[in-house]
Amino acid sequence: MSDTVHVFWDARVLEHDTGSGFWEAAPSALLAEPELHPENATRVRNMKSVLERGPVADGIVWRPGRLATEAELATVHDPSYIAEVRARGAAPAGRSWLTSTTTVAPGSWEPLLAAAGTCLAAVDAVLDGSCEVAYALVRPPGHHAQPRQADGYCVFGHAALVAQRARERGAERVAVVDWDVHHGNGTQECFYDRPDVLTISLHMAHGPWGASHPQTGAPDELGRGAGLGHNVNIELPVGAGDRAYADAFERVVRPLLRRFRPDLIVAASGQDAATFDANGQHNVTMSGFHRIGSLLRECAAELTGGRLVLTQEGGYARSYAAYCLHATIEGLLGREPSLADPVAYVPDDITRGDAALDRVRAALAPHWAL
Repeated sequence: MSDTVHVFWDARVLEHDTGSGFWEAAPSALLAEPELHPENATRVRNMKSVLERGPVADGIVWRPGRLATEAELATVHDPSYIAEVRARGAAPAGRSWLTSTTTVAPGSWEPLLAAAGTCLAAVDAVLDGSCEVAYALVRPPGHHAQPRQADGYCVFGHAALVAQRARERGAERVAVVDWDVHHGNGTQECFYDRPDVLTISLHMAHGPWGASHPQTGAPDELGRGAGLGHNVNIELPVGAGDRAYADAFERVVRPLLRRFRPDLIVAASGQDAATFDANGQHNVTMSGFHRIGSLLRECAAELTGGRLVLTQEGGYARSYAAYCLHATIEGLLGREPSLADPVAYVPDDITRGDAALDRVRAALAPHWAL
């Protein structure tokens, strides 16, 4: 397994301006200072900085991203949806809301293309053999974007684009593992009736949140038709913690991957399950993210010859998310943790996830012998 992670980066992703307000809403007349929209450039600047300045820096190879073409976007998204986003993101003036939480501004179009294209550059590098592990450090996130619908800050489905690209380039089976704290409903929607892409999402039990996210994220959303059994939702209770996420990998994710035998693993890597993240409250610490990275490395080494592509998803505690990404990368590299955790203190309940994982395994039992 490789001792380097190739991080793909295009600074144009920073130019997507999500503005400010009261968290996701409009500014409050009662407050002196508005907050940044939670999905903002600062969080990814911090991630890049920690990877450049932290102890993990000598294990990273920085590589350039690129712009996606509309034809590439159309491998996952409806052309009419792409045209709508282009019209709004290239408008000369005015902010446009694709959903109540998802915004584009004048000048957003090129950054959105840079985010998608950088993810495609990462998977192409792995498929071409120039690296084993590629991490696309991009924004905005992508895993909520459906073929014709933006959602949850996401405009284009990055993990879905990567998985589809791998299929088109000859990978017979692709597995997507998503540990962003929210349900990866967009990726689910892209492959719901297909047996060639196994989609696994670990997330908080939040249910549907409106017309833009009608999927429940529950264990009984298993796929449709030929894809039945190939969509896996692992709902975890609020405050799940490090042990619950590690148990989810050991009891569900790793056994499924061993049965499915993917040619490539794609990971939707979010840090919003972290302690103190206002969008998650799942109490995952740097140690928990290190364990996730380590487990994913083990799965890739065993099943795909080390081939692994990761796309950056959420992570809205702008400082701590960057530290959690550093811990994830160290796990991917097979290194021991090297940074002290600056903030985590919540005790980890080792049994908190047991009942939730039992429900997932029961839902999967007709389709997989785990």
